[in-house]
Order: sequence, then structure tokens, then C-alpha cells
Amino acid sequence: MSEYDSDPNGVEATSIAGARLVPHITIQAFCENAKTAQMIEQAASDRRMNKVALTTHNGGISAAIEIYRVNPTPNLIILESSLAAHELIDSLNELAGVCDASTRVVVIGHQNDVELYRKLIRFGVSEYLVMPIESSVLVDTIAEQFASESSAPIGRTIAFMSAKGGAGSSTIAHNTAWAISQTVRRDVLILDMDLPFGTAGLNFNQEPPHGLADAVFSKDVVDDVVIDRLMSKCANHVNLLTAPGTLDRDYDFEERSFEQIVEICQNNVPLVVLDLPHAWNAWIRHTLSTVDEIVVVAEPDLANLRNTKTILDKLKELRPDESEPILMLNKVGVPKRPEIAANEFGTSIDAECFGQIQFDPALFGSAANNGQMIAEINASHKINEIFTNLALKTTGRSDQGGTQQGGVIPGLLRKLKLA
Repeated sequence: MSEYDSDPNGVEATSIAGARLVPHITIQAFCENAKTAQMIEQAASDRRMNKVALTTHNGGISAAIEIYRVNPTPNLIILESSLAAHELIDSLNELAGVCDASTRVVVIGHQNDVELYRKLIRFGVSEYLVMPIESSVLVDTIAEQFASESSAPIGRTIAFMSAKGGAGSSTIAHNTAWAISQTVRRDVLILDMDLPFGTAGLNFNQEPPHGLADAVFSKDVVDDVVIDRLMSKCANHVNLLTAPGTLDRDYDFEERSFEQIVEICQNNVPLVVLDLPHAWNAWIRHTLSTVDEIVVVAEPDLANLRNTKTILDKLKELRPDESEPILMLNKVGVPKRPEIAANEFGTSIDAECFGQIQFDPALFGSAANNGQMIAEINASHKINEIFTNLALKTTGRSDQGGTQQGGVIPGLLRKLKLA
């Protein structure tokens, strides 16, 4: 999709979309050092590796040769080797005699040697990496090998959830999506995943006959055409997959019930906002482990503080190499309500509060009752600046002037760590 490639204002959009999921492949790694094995296992937890079957083995190339004499080879073999150049080439030549022709090989070495790199590439090795490397670099290498060059980048996913019921994550999600559409000027799709009680349709004054429930409960194959038919367009650059908001059935889902739907949405829209219900179950946990950004919305009281800490601790466990969740405080300054100050709230749970939204029942009540966003009710209100900043943050635009994730030296220099 060409709309992913560049910003209308001339700014490259690689921070919004560019990651590619690694397809269903098998990988076996042979490691000489425990630290290397740990790095590879950490790479397996990357959200882009969600479909990959990866196993690690002790021993280097010699162990691989012995195993593949009697066993079929996987799609990719990762080999750690401390052998000298000529010994490494000889061992790889022996390995080639027991490997399938389609199997690819990535070598992890300890020699920062450009000439060795060239020899290995000429020999047929897919890539040569030099330790120490981050697990994300290994995932990038695997993605480069197996993601189709002609495939479009997947859209960026941003999940919103409340630390406590009623904290207002849906309102913030919808207004942030609106801000993204107006500021970044890219298509945004809002998935209202609170099927029994979702408010996206109400907040955008939409009553579409179909929505997300039709996709997740469909007995037929769900594809791009189905999703496009179920989406409703509510404004320029803003689309919805609404929740039915009824209790005529139970809404119990398996862990991966929404996975395919989200992937299809990512393939068709550059920015996907997931409006999650305040709950904790297998499918919510799985969804949170796979998204690009997470915004946790809390009110400044003790119950929200406890829940926020619990959520952030769990997310760090689920997403060890991903970006930190973004913490937003909502309904700050409720009259006569004792509150925890924002700096104290963040300090006590070792998190930084990105923004605070003041309690303004008249403004938010009018917007909700009219089915409009805050910017439509009052375009000059200072709260809109908070939504704009959050839009830039969640789309990776707030640090365009600084070092971007993945902004390391490309190509051979990156892989050989030659600055």
C-alpha cells in the first residue's frame, strides 16, 4: 500500500508502519554460549515472531551436523561459531551436505571481520551477525529473510485500556484516534472490542447494521473483503468496527479469536486503535502482548494506583523488549475528591505520567450526548493539545527529531557493529 510509504508533509512514515510479521516457519539454533541462547530465546518472545516455532540446542556447527544426518532441516538454522575463518567454511561445507537446499543459515560469530562476512555470503550464508547483538537485531534479520519484499508493511496497533472500570479509556481512545486522523492525516480504524457495552458507535453517532461481532462470530472465512464490508466510515480518515452493545449472547472468546481480524486490519489500514474492555482474560492478555503501543488510562485514586501497578508489572513481563506502556491520568480535579498527585502517582509505581486530563463534565458530557469528539465541540480547548500529543506519541512521531527505534547503521556496518 503506497499510503504507508510517506507522510503528506514529506516526513517518512517508517515509524508508523514498517514492521513485518515473520510467517509460519521453523527455526533451530545451535549455541556455544548460554548468553547467546538466552538472546535467541528472548527474540522468540518478540511480537513479530508470534507464528514461529523456535528451539535452541547446545553445541555449534558440529552438533547441527550430527542432528541433521538423521533429521530433516528446518526453514532456518542459526549457528553460533567461534571457529577461525577457514575452519568455519569447512564446517559449513560439511553441514551443506546434510541440509535441504531450501534451508537458510544465519551465522552468529565473534570476529568483527568484513572479509569473513564476504566469504560467508559468497558461500551461501544468509547473514553473519557479530556478538554481542540485541535480540531485536536478530528478529530484524529473520524478518528480512522471510518477509516478502513485495508485501506491504503492517499497520501500527495502539491498544487503550482502563486501570479501573469507568476511568475513560474509550473516550480517550476515540479522541486520540480523531487527533491522529487530523494531525498525522492517515486512515485510522477503531476496533470496539467491548462487544456487550462498547460506546464507539455512540461516541461517533453511528448505528451501522454490522460490526466487529459479525467478524469474530462468522462461520465463514474472514478476509479483506469481509472486513471492508463491516467497517463504517464516520469521518475523513476515521473508520469503525463497532460493538453490538447487546446482551443477546455470551461473549466468551478463545485466546486467539481476534488475532486474524487484527492482522487483516493491519494489512489494510496504517493505524489500528484497539478499544479494549476493562477485563483480564486470555484474549486480552494475548492481544496486549502483540500490539505496538499500549495506553493505560487511570484516575488518580488508590484503587487505580494499585491496578495500574499490577497492569504495568504484567505488561513488562509479557513484553520485555517492547516500548513501555503510556500512562494517562483522567478525570483529574474532581471537586471534593481526595486525589493522588500525578508525580506521586507515577513515582510510587516507577512510571512516568504522560498527560493529565482535567475533570470537565460539561465538555465531555456534551460531546458524548451529541456523538462528537472534543475537537468538534470546542476546537480551541486546551484538552485537544493533550490528544494531539498522545496521537504523536502513539504513532511514533513525538521523537522524529531524535533517535528513532531501529535508526541504527544499516546494512553491513550495522550487522558487523562497525560504527
